[in-house]
Amino acid sequence: MCAVDPSAPVKHTVAQSRSDISPRAAETAQVNRRGTFGLAAGVAVALASVGCASADRPVRLGSAQPGGQFHHFASALAVAAASHTRIRIEPVITQGSVTNLRLLAHGAIDAALVLGDSIPESTRALAIGRVHECYIQVAVRPDSPISRLGDLRGRRIDLGLLGSGSARTGVRLLRTSGLRPGIDVTVEHRALAAALRALHNREVDAILWGDEVPTPAFGLPMRLRLLDLAEWVIPMHRRFGYPYDQVSVPMNTYSGSTAVDTVGVPTLLLTSPHLANPTVTAIAELLLNRGDKLVPTHTMSFQFLDRRWLVGTGHVPLHPAAAAYYRTGHG
Repeated sequence: MCAVDPSAPVKHTVAQSRSDISPRAAETAQVNRRGTFGLAAGVAVALASVGCASADRPVRLGSAQPGGQFHHFASALAVAAASHTRIRIEPVITQGSVTNLRLLAHGAIDAALVLGDSIPESTRALAIGRVHECYIQVAVRPDSPISRLGDLRGRRIDLGLLGSGSARTGVRLLRTSGLRPGIDVTVEHRALAAALRALHNREVDAILWGDEVPTPAFGLPMRLRLLDLAEWVIPMHRRFGYPYDQVSVPMNTYSGSTAVDTVGVPTLLLTSPHLANPTVTAIAELLLNRGDKLVPTHTMSFQFLDRRWLVGTGHVPLHPAAAAYYRTGHG
């Protein structure tokens, strides 16, 4: 296995064009004027085989924006890897699930956190494990007349950044409820902190985001009222074929919020089929044995990692090395 200095600091990068990597793994991810991450048309396919991670070749893990669940998890996994393995993980800041899938497919990253309903059936990616549940949450101001999704007709909702999985799930949610984005409801896209300010300033009537519960990125001292989305879980499953979960958010999770049920989407840790088996095994070992270090303390009652949870990756097959590790000595 490749040696790495465990004391090396966790490095966060932003997906971008890079000329410092072997031509065999040419990457052309770039940032456009709107801040979304695109890929040049001539991007090459990733390495036919990737060697084990090293100080010179860390595992580049696509996460999302700082402050959210993806970024927290990627950072914690990087710290755990530095302390307990000989691999190095480098969290890469992106727009989220949809962007991560594109970057992973073109070799710009080696692994990615992705919402399960964002992953197409045709994907060539493999799963190292199912890592946490993402809660899709829709909030309005406490004095808002909006009490259900249908009340958003003719109004404005922020679905989060383009390229994020929750924005994609939000479009599905609106369509299932009978609202056509851009026609029946105005859709806008901001990072969560900016969306909160827009809600507070009455620039939008509702915001949607997907994250852990409670979401720690709420910096404004404002009260929120969450909409109950339970009635749309089964209809979304029927319409789009994905087995969404119905999950609960307790009262006063956020200041003034009521208890609601909402839509849950599992998050998968994906990798290219070419990531070296020892590297995949090392990551799987971290997920199974260091789960208490990967789940934030304030979400312990909502999130957990065990073997039965990790292997529940739906239509995405487990990487053979991860599957072998979970079977060996763990049933």
